[in-house]
Amino acid sequence: MTLVIGLTGGIASGKSTVAKMFEQLNIPIIDADKIAREVVLPGEETYDKIVETFGDDILQEDGTLNRKKLGAIIFANDDKRQQLNALIHPAIRQRMLKKRDQYIAANERCIVLDIPLLFESNLTHFVEKVIVVYVDEATQLKRLINRDHLSETEAKQRMDAQLSLEEKAKQAHVVIDNNGTIEQTKQQLLNSLQKWGVY
Repeated sequence: MTLVIGLTGGIASGKSTVAKMFEQLNIPIIDADKIAREVVLPGEETYDKIVETFGDDILQEDGTLNRKKLGAIIFANDDKRQQLNALIHPAIRQRMLKKRDQYIAANERCIVLDIPLLFESNLTHFVEKVIVVYVDEATQLKRLINRDHLSETEAKQRMDAQLSLEEKAKQAHVVIDNNGTIEQTKQQLLNSLQKWGVY
């Protein structure tokens, strides 16, 4: 039996750090963000739909999407964000499920679906266990400003576009507190995997 774990958290909560720990343990990861970048490459059906909807202004000279321009549009306008999500999400889901089923067919003991918007997109039925990577709001804000070189307003906009980490934590099977050291975070992950019998 393959255990399917959903890994989520908030922006700048340290989810990528925990994803790397899974990789070090040789547990396959299906990364929604990576797939999201694949499905919007020139030549993909989703790419054509986005250009059709948002116009050529959102393209860089080489024809790829200008993420910064598109981000500025969708983070400032809820309707536009929902419009973009409606174009991208079905393609991402389809590709994720295909990969998940391939790993299950290969009898992997455990696979991870790394989905930032697991709860917001109502995708918990794709997984059996949910791990939420948690940090307090002040730490999250500080990390996001430093990591992405954003103003406080821009950082808060991005945080507000997601369910709060408090809300996510309430719905998780396991909450990994990432306010401490990397070692402490890793220990919490290993404890959970041992408890579930996959490590």
